[in-house]
Amino acid sequence: MGAGHLKEEEFKISYYCIRFFINFFDKEEVFLARYIGAVCRLCRRENMKLFLKGDRCQSSKCAFEKHGYSPGQHGQRRGKFSDYGVQLREKQKVKRIYGMSEKQFRLFFYKAERQKGITGTNLLCLLERRLDNVVYRAGFAISRIQARQMVAHDCFLVNGRKANIPSFSVKIGDIVEVKETKRKIGIINESMETTARRIVPGWIDFDKQNYKAIIKVLPNREDITTPIQEQLIVELYSK
Repeated sequence: MGAGHLKEEEFKISYYCIRFFINFFDKEEVFLARYIGAVCRLCRRENMKLFLKGDRCQSSKCAFEKHGYSPGQHGQRRGKFSDYGVQLREKQKVKRIYGMSEKQFRLFFYKAERQKGITGTNLLCLLERRLDNVVYRAGFAISRIQARQMVAHDCFLVNGRKANIPSFSVKIGDIVEVKETKRKIGIINESMETTARRIVPGWIDFDKQNYKAIIKVLPNREDITTPIQEQLIVELYSK
């Protein structure tokens, strides 16, 4: 075997090794876009309950109740925020409530900005129309994190069609229902029992017996009871 042939083989091996590592790290970047850390730290960082764990957030086990200060070594030294800091924290809070990445949240903002009306209100209404949020609001899941997982695992249909994209935006008249084959899954029925006392928003018509949620009208600002100052987010992105 000649020296030239060896060099060619070495080049091929090096090429495929480089391609492997590029693909590997590309996948890692996609994977790391999803937060996989302790979600209770997020509530403590935003200095309010974000209800990321459902009913656990209302129990005595809530970490925010035990440690109502920012996480980290110097968390108890909560300083005064600048105007930019206040705007940033508001954006981070809303982004974490709906479980979105920075890039995805920014795209939603740009979409809201192009619509007629008040940009901040448009943004919140677009976030409320996300499929994972509808699943949570209707009571199929105890949290948006659980709702997102259910949607990604093909548990729901929209107008009789497969829908496994959490960011799918619902419209008036859309019917969100649990698949027939998924209606006996324990976690869905347990979640529905747990959330039975939760008030379903007026823009959703929930049919518990048939595992359906019908979008009667589009959500408006009055339907969102979470304390959010959307104008701060608009100011932040307008800089």
